[in-house]
Amino acid sequence: MKGTTKKLSVVSSLLLVTSTILIVISLFFPWWKMVFVAPQYPEGLNIIVYPNKLEGEIDIVNGLNHYIGMANFSEKNFQLAYLPYLVGGLAALTLLTALLRKKSILFGLIGIFVIGGGLGVYDLHHALKKFGTNLSPEAPIKMDPFVPPILGHNTVANFQTNSLLGLGTYLVIAAFILLLIPLWKDRK
Repeated sequence: MKGTTKKLSVVSSLLLVTSTILIVISLFFPWWKMVFVAPQYPEGLNIIVYPNKLEGEIDIVNGLNHYIGMANFSEKNFQLAYLPYLVGGLAALTLLTALLRKKSILFGLIGIFVIGGGLGVYDLHHALKKFGTNLSPEAPIKMDPFVPPILGHNTVANFQTNSLLGLGTYLVIAAFILLLIPLWKDRK
């Protein structure tokens, strides 16, 4: 385990500081969005998910979803209240790793990133599944339950839906890649 106790280089530490900055900046950009297009909405309707809020034509989408018996999209349903604190904590751990410059701590940080990312994807999938499969039987329009995709295309009635990653997610992915570079750079 001699390699994991070795100090990271100054350049690697600077990469981790850059990673910290990218994580913090990601809080100000959308992480995910859905775009709904239909003949009556050719310009599209959006649900844009930031780490701490929803934007877009939420009221219109919720009004339309009422007809198929879907629950309203809201910040509470997406559990966004705690996410900025988790992301802030991740940024703080990344900065601490940059300051301590220990490879063993970097390995732990990478593990936290992987586990946190996996849990985030699972949480989003679970929320989307809940929205699409818990349709009210009293809804005016009856349809089979469905699960909107995290990424990709979906058709529900006459709506074409595209789910996309936002710039915030790409910034976090770039931050993660910057964490991996020191493992290669300081591998001796």
